[in-house]
Amino acid sequence: MIICRTKDYDELSRKAANIISAQVIMKPDCVLGLATGSSPIGTYKQLIEWYEKGDLDFSKVSSVNLDEYRGLGEDSDQSYRYFMNTNLFDHVNIDKNRTHVPNGLEPDAAKACSDYDAVIEAMGGIDLQLLGLGHNGHIGFNEPSDAFTMGTNCVDLTASTIEANKRFFESEDDVPKQAYTMGIGSIMKAKKILVVVSGEDKAEILKKVVEGPITPQVPASVLQLHTDVVIVADEAAMSKLG
Repeated sequence: MIICRTKDYDELSRKAANIISAQVIMKPDCVLGLATGSSPIGTYKQLIEWYEKGDLDFSKVSSVNLDEYRGLGEDSDQSYRYFMNTNLFDHVNIDKNRTHVPNGLEPDAAKACSDYDAVIEAMGGIDLQLLGLGHNGHIGFNEPSDAFTMGTNCVDLTASTIEANKRFFESEDDVPKQAYTMGIGSIMKAKKILVVVSGEDKAEILKKVVEGPITPQVPASVLQLHTDVVIVADEAAMSKLG
């Protein structure tokens, strides 16, 4: 596990974007695992800027997203498909037919999950997986539990996750209570994992992830077992690391 310290969120975003761009340049037809939420927005902005300068070509890239709210379609402005279109896909030359997000409108949870696992397998796995870090240690929407999840699964979102996401909705009642998410096992199969962590409010959980025991109660702690993980964190997020 490599930990890169950055001064602030802007430097963090440039560093993370540089790692992703290197992957795209080295393997133009790579499979990127992508994340949503506030943490990667700056990274996506930097990638768009470099694309507009002619430094990056996404025409052969494929992608799989970590998760999607259950019950939201891609036309909903709170869906993660909409998020990805708005924050990255609409601004680069990626073929949207090769971008994949769990089907939030599939009512059969078992089918939605098995279908998404089949998509990931058909693509040959993930070359680089981008992750944010939840306040309770979740990655994707894999919440603290008694066991690590393997494949794509339907999860009940915890109160803390709903609280963290309510700022994106008109009210807390509007936040979906379930989501389809790529499993810990699928994430761990990625050849390389990149985690972006920003802010003092993430300092305590980052310390647990990096220095604490490996436990499903802190899902991201399993990343200690991966052979190629880079954590890019700003000084505030790293303030409690030894």
